[in-house]
Amino acid sequence: MAERREVRLAGAGTHGMIEAGLILQEAAAIYDDLNAHHVQSYGPEARSQVARSEVIISAGDIDYPKATQVDVLLVTTAEALERYSKDLRPNALVLIDEEVRPKGPLGRSVFVLPLLKTAQEKLGKPNLLHVVALGALVERSQVVSKSAIEAAVKDHVPRGGEEQHLSALQAGYALGQAATAQER
Repeated sequence: MAERREVRLAGAGTHGMIEAGLILQEAAAIYDDLNAHHVQSYGPEARSQVARSEVIISAGDIDYPKATQVDVLLVTTAEALERYSKDLRPNALVLIDEEVRPKGPLGRSVFVLPLLKTAQEKLGKPNLLHVVALGALVERSQVVSKSAIEAAVKDHVPRGGEEQHLSALQAGYALGQAATAQER
């Protein structure tokens, strides 16, 4: 990986997008030995219930720490999609939860995935949405290796919860593999 990759994760404050960004940064920087920088926005400064993480990943130096042309966007709410889809690269990978209904066409192919439904119904743990989302994101984008994301997820789990979190990651991989692009 020589080029700079910009990843943005956004959704409701309870969806774990900040944690997902921290895990992704760790996977890149520690386990894939890449340069990575994480920026987050949540709370009063965000002026809404939307939380956002941006992770810049590069084999080379990162000269600017914020996203300017997003390569990968993952969103779990319509508000996040509306707010954070304006600066996508023309060939950006867009992953959205199936509950999100865009107000207009995005002008690109997107992958619509049952992220929240999988966390709630298949795993019985809606709080694992961010891990399911990371699995789908890594499967589709390959911004980090699977071994790196698995190690980073384990680092962010209380002892005894590793198997459950790795199952959520596997469920995300399966969603990413099964997804087909849809024009939205």
